[in-house]
Amino acid sequence: MTTTHAQTLASLAGCLRDDEIHVWHLTYQATQGRAPLRRVLAAYLGIDADAVALVAGEHGRPALAAGHDQSLGFNWSHSGDQALIAIGRHVSPGIDVERRRERPRALEIAQRYFSVDEAAALAALPAANRSAAFLELWTAKEAVLKALGHGIAFGLHRLSIANASEQLILLQLEDDDVLAWQLRRLPVDTTLLAALAWRGLPRQILLGTLASMD
Repeated sequence: MTTTHAQTLASLAGCLRDDEIHVWHLTYQATQGRAPLRRVLAAYLGIDADAVALVAGEHGRPALAAGHDQSLGFNWSHSGDQALIAIGRHVSPGIDVERRRERPRALEIAQRYFSVDEAAALAALPAANRSAAFLELWTAKEAVLKALGHGIAFGLHRLSIANASEQLILLQLEDDDVLAWQLRRLPVDTTLLAALAWRGLPRQILLGTLASMD
């Protein structure tokens, strides 16, 4: 994984390789809607942001409208005033970010909605560590489901993830081969937890920070 601050969006967008996924971290306000997403996509498409047309997929995932470069796959997520945008070619990335915060009902939610293994792993942790571990599992699950093109209505129990010290491990995904998937933590910020998932071969992740896009 490579982190970059010095290179501009335009310079990196112009050299996106097929074995890379670019992830951009930016500040975000809900009043901006999808404007920051359109500006980032515009840099990769080589057009004005106003010309970027988005459509909703079957489960609400945004996609580029016909007429744009369909080899470009993307996904985005925001939590509070922070957002992440993932972009790659010939891939459908899923990305999710959550602010670190206390979740007093973490174990209760996991026991109701997560896989049995995940709930048991959370139950075995000291209570003080449970909120962060829960949110890390949540972001990983969301990233995989978004890469699939589904929302949480697919069923959080239909996939199981191990939260290991070195990496996130996709252990089970109903009706799919977990060995065909990639799942990565993203070291974005100490106040955030984030994950990136995609189906396909390993790729290099380039993580960049954008200035305000007001």
